[in-house]
Amino acid sequence: QVQLVQSGGGLVQPGGSLRLSCAASGSIRRINAMGWYRQAPGKERELVASITSGGTTNYADSLKGRFTISRGNALNTVYLEMNSLQADDTAVYYCKAENLRLIGQWNGRDYWGQGTLVTISS
Repeated sequence: QVQLVQSGGGLVQPGGSLRLSCAASGSIRRINAMGWYRQAPGKERELVASITSGGTTNYADSLKGRFTISRGNALNTVYLEMNSLQADDTAVYYCKAENLRLIGQWNGRDYWGQGTLVTISS
């Protein structure tokens, strides 16, 4: 059984910073990529950033320069460093493991974390 457990998030003032973490556990053989998505009230879920097992990163254009995605040494952990936070960054942030393959299985699938609320407010 696979679990993606997120931590971090909470309430921060405009201009502040936050760091989100996500760790995947289980009998994991390989994860092709991990990413962060967010969903603001009344809006669709959107990509924030992703990183492949080889370290290639991809960011939403509007977030480049403020957000940084990275992976832990074990490659089953992903972080999102968020700086200069603004009110419209308020959203539930979700971690995603893309094409995660378990030991003994050939086909992979995507898994999602439980979501973490990030609120930017003074």
